[in-house]
Amino acid sequence: MLTCYYVTMQLIPAIDLLGEDAVRLEQGDFERVLFRRPIEEFMARIVATHPSFIHIVDLQGARDGAIRSDVVRRCADLAGDIPLQVSGGIRSIPAALDALEAGASRVIVGTAVWSKPTALEDFVAALEQRLVVAFDVRQGEISIRGWQSSTGLAVEDALAHCVRAGVTRLHVTAIERDGTMQGPDLALYEQVCASGLRVVAAGGVRDDDDVLALEVIGCEAAVMGVGYLARMGLSFDH
Repeated sequence: MLTCYYVTMQLIPAIDLLGEDAVRLEQGDFERVLFRRPIEEFMARIVATHPSFIHIVDLQGARDGAIRSDVVRRCADLAGDIPLQVSGGIRSIPAALDALEAGASRVIVGTAVWSKPTALEDFVAALEQRLVVAFDVRQGEISIRGWQSSTGLAVEDALAHCVRAGVTRLHVTAIERDGTMQGPDLALYEQVCASGLRVVAAGGVRDDDDVLALEVIGCEAAVMGVGYLARMGLSFDH
């Protein structure tokens, strides 16, 4: 049963895009689609709840290695005055700038910032506060390329690199919890929040109990996919 608390942290609904549809995947697996709906239909339902931000993931872009700026622009038009944070296939600074030009307020970059020793510093210098670093964790290591590959970089080492580079905000996903409705990996978020960086938590966030736990730990915001739908009384058939 949902227990309602006065939650002050941001709740950000997630919209994952594949082709021309909004989808939800389980644990990032393209073969495990929880539901699929046209982008316009799904965006309209989310916009009607008046969130402070909308989290857009171009899964196709993440898989293929190129963000679809036309899709970002389409989502920005549908969102109206609600700001977007956008991710998926942003593999270069020009691509990040294109996404911002298309209507994103901030961009989440993962694969590209871990691609070479100076990449993270380069992105911070170019994008400043508009950069959110994707901190996608599976079995204690940072994953890239749409969660399909591991960098072999441990969480503690990646955190140290982010602090040195001047990163201000991380988007942290516990991959094993994503789309499972099993609750967030609180130990992971506590470890990351201890770095002093701003943390947007994602992966398994179900309800106000989870959100409160994340708020107590020190997270700035929580991204909710399936959990947001349930919280707002929305549902979709598979």
